[in-house]
Amino acid sequence: MALFFQQKSTIEDFEVFANLPQNSEKILELVSGEIIEVPSNPYVSEIANLISFFIRLFLRQNNLKGHVTGADGGYIINGDVYAPDVAYISYDRQPELARQGYNPNPPELAVEVISDPNNSQEQTTLRRKVGNYLTAGIVVWVVNPEDRTVDVYEMGKAVQIMDEHGILTCDDMLPNFKLAIKDIFPTSEGD
Repeated sequence: MALFFQQKSTIEDFEVFANLPQNSEKILELVSGEIIEVPSNPYVSEIANLISFFIRLFLRQNNLKGHVTGADGGYIINGDVYAPDVAYISYDRQPELARQGYNPNPPELAVEVISDPNNSQEQTTLRRKVGNYLTAGIVVWVVNPEDRTVDVYEMGKAVQIMDEHGILTCDDMLPNFKLAIKDIFPTSEGD
């Protein structure tokens, strides 16, 4: 995770920086006034895509309306700009997503997949983001591919640390949704 500015940046500063030609291929976030390039790798991307697939499939099978976005879809959250690996926002909350810039309404669910659990900068940034997500009333799933766990954060509740035998739910926004954690981790041929 690369830090670009040491001084505090505003959303306006962030948008100017993010729109520079040399940054067009980068996924950037504004976290506590710092512009940060989001780390990723193909394995993290595959996990995020699996989660997105299961949420989208649930919506379709249950005739529910909602938006499911990936890391290319940024959201403004309490003055910061985040690009969660997966996010969900219902049509009731926002019938149409922003077509330019960053979505002004925060998602109802944000999924962050850790790229490198040993990267202290990534862990510090993630803690800041989780706190801000919670302040905005967002449910957060933090996926750790290395130990195959998901930490579930909800405002006013203790964090739930679930291993690959657990089941993810979010009844407040997706009634009866169930996702086996083991199903979000890709398996190798022969497994």
